[in-house]
Amino acid sequence: MAVTVETLEKLERKITLALPAEVINAEVQNRLKRMSRQVKMDGFRPGKVPMNVVAQRYGYSVQYEVMNDKVGDAFAAAASEAQLRVAGAPRISEKEGGADGELLFDAVFEVLPEVKINDLSGAEVERLSAEVTDEAINKTVDILRKQRRTFAQRAMDAAAQDGDRVTVDFEGKIDGETFAGGKANAFQFLVGEGQMLKEFEDAVRGMKVEESKTFPLAFPADYHGQDVAGKTADFLVTVQKIEAAHLPEVNEAFAKSLGIADSTVDGLRADIRKNLEREVKFRVQGRNKAAVMDALVGQAELDLPNVSVQAELERLVQGARADLKQRGIKDADTAPIPEDMFRPQAERRVRLGLVLAELVKVNNLQAKPEQVQAHVNELASSYEKPADVVRWYTGDQRRMAEVEALVIENNVTEFVLSKAKVTDKAVNFEELMAQG
Repeated sequence: MAVTVETLEKLERKITLALPAEVINAEVQNRLKRMSRQVKMDGFRPGKVPMNVVAQRYGYSVQYEVMNDKVGDAFAAAASEAQLRVAGAPRISEKEGGADGELLFDAVFEVLPEVKINDLSGAEVERLSAEVTDEAINKTVDILRKQRRTFAQRAMDAAAQDGDRVTVDFEGKIDGETFAGGKANAFQFLVGEGQMLKEFEDAVRGMKVEESKTFPLAFPADYHGQDVAGKTADFLVTVQKIEAAHLPEVNEAFAKSLGIADSTVDGLRADIRKNLEREVKFRVQGRNKAAVMDALVGQAELDLPNVSVQAELERLVQGARADLKQRGIKDADTAPIPEDMFRPQAERRVRLGLVLAELVKVNNLQAKPEQVQAHVNELASSYEKPADVVRWYTGDQRRMAEVEALVIENNVTEFVLSKAKVTDKAVNFEELMAQG
């Protein structure tokens, strides 16, 4: 029998389902019979519980399960016959007016929208590029040297300078009272590396061992310690020890200590270049991908299924709760989190997902197995034992699905860039890395 689909509003549809009552009743009886052979009840041997007792105890729940199953099957069959692309689960309600021996149900649901993507030649995209310079390699070498620096105590009359490790006692007071976290003994930090607030570093710089100093320190309004944020404290600091940093020389021994296969200075620099180029590639891809996705959203016309937006909202709220839990916030499970604060993000995600799916389907941009494997190999290449990392990926379907999704996004990015009005822009290495 042909399925009648009623359009309610935009993407909302309704189908009326008719189920023979005898089919429902027969399935309920079958399930109760199977249950009676297994159920355990006081006063009866296993498998010997009378049917009327089983029906009295479990009849309602079994009836509910059967109704759900049969209505679900009927809806799936009707949607398939009508060639509908259903978004989310339908809302089912029983209705009156059925013929004798017939049960009627209304299924109200949303369908996936038709996605219209305008001519991509009208889209404007800025495509970034970046190069790894010798200066970037030199800075990376300096970072590696600092990570392996040693310290030796300075002379008693030496003044603390940038790069030194100082050991201090300090006490801070606000309105004459010491505040929580405002006092410490034998506290170490590196001068000039931003480990302390600037006023604190400025005060210690130039001091000598056993020298004391008092100074005011204004805490920023956005300081993480809310009790002192925006307030000014008076500090007393005494220097106990000053140690000068000694950086290792850049030589074969240094390269060997880093586990470089080619334990030469040239081998070290080549290895750093390879790793930086990989990082630059991924960051540039990420920035270009974001620009492409913005352009795609601007070129697409479609209605959003409310059920999909709601599901995405719920995922975002749950993610926010999980983040609060991780930060140790009390009552994270019940904290009021307004859904509307996530609505623009949820709508964008749903819109972009539908647009991507349409573009991939129409232009055959699915991830090829060799592309997925190549991406896994590239991800693994930066690790000490790439083969182990490859097995870690390939041994888990969820991880491989994530890689496949990344490859599809890369395919979409390249496709759009080949069609759109592209403006190329070179960015320097420092700018790219600073933006995360």
